[in-house]
Amino acid sequence: MYKYIADAWRTIEKSSIDELTKQRHMRWRRQPAIVRTVKPLRLSRARTLGYKAKQGFIIVRVRVRRGGLRKSRPKSGRRQRHMGVTKFTPKKNMKTIGEGRVNRKFPNLKVLNSYWVGEDGQYKWFEVILVDPSHPSIKSDSNINWICDNIKKGRAS
Repeated sequence: MYKYIADAWRTIEKSSIDELTKQRHMRWRRQPAIVRTVKPLRLSRARTLGYKAKQGFIIVRVRVRRGGLRKSRPKSGRRQRHMGVTKFTPKKNMKTIGEGRVNRKFPNLKVLNSYWVGEDGQYKWFEVILVDPSHPSIKSDSNINWICDNIKKGRAS
């Protein structure tokens, strides 16, 4: 079953998801930037990244604006080399920016991973998998209880 879900997401334009995504984007644009969801939209991708349908796992959809990664050109005169416009690369990608925003919104949870769920001309949406390190079901699960350690693993800041 997960194979067919993944195939549908791989070829969105050819599958039946295309019309659904347009309707979702219209609805998501009116919602806040960070929204907690009941279950993951891309179940196969969430499962490969470590999500389990049990207590202590939380899915959050985050909206990040697209574009604007170029630096604006300074108004006053300078040498071309010292303007700082060319060869400028952003330090973080959009996915990492979204993870950091979610991490600030939910400080008691830890970011496990995230994945792309949609984009339009103005925004990109990601679903972030969060884990509650103080939940008993997470502490007792030997596969995920490494996240309960006090050591910061460096997923998002």
